[in-house]
Amino acid sequence: MVSHCILNSNSKVEGLSQYEGIFKEIVDIIYDKGIGVIQLPCPEMTMYGIKRWGHVKEQFDTLFFREACKEMLKPIIGQTKSYLDTGYEVVGVVGIDGSPSCGVNFTCSGDWEGDDSSKDDINHKIKDLKEVSSSGVFMEELKKYIEEYNISIPFVAINEKDVFSSLESIKNFLNK
Repeated sequence: MVSHCILNSNSKVEGLSQYEGIFKEIVDIIYDKGIGVIQLPCPEMTMYGIKRWGHVKEQFDTLFFREACKEMLKPIIGQTKSYLDTGYEVVGVVGIDGSPSCGVNFTCSGDWEGDDSSKDDINHKIKDLKEVSSSGVFMEELKKYIEEYNISIPFVAINEKDVFSSLESIKNFLNK
């Protein structure tokens, strides 16, 4: 399973992608191993569309967003269970560290609430932005869903700040 934006960088917040279209280097690694792909939905694109601002985890950490993630994940869990029940191995989940939705090891956090009409308020919010050791909301919900069905799937992530630095760790992950 791979985060949506690995196969479609156009779903990312404008300006965040370090590659065009498909992250070819990751896809090549997966292809060379003969592994199939389940593309996870992009909850941010589904909920807010292409013309959205960057968010932090706290904005998505709501009952409404979490329930929407569960709905998006229902067919993914069904597919996964079907693969496993017929003898396939699900090698893992590749997330995007830094994402408030798809982070695995770390995500972005900050005080992004309220009115942003004041320049001082915007500067305060930007200065408050930080990286925290936590999964994004979508990955948290995926992990819960997987556990609910007693499925064991390891997670790995690409670092959103420097995607190309993650290539070796993805290769090592797939060689296990």
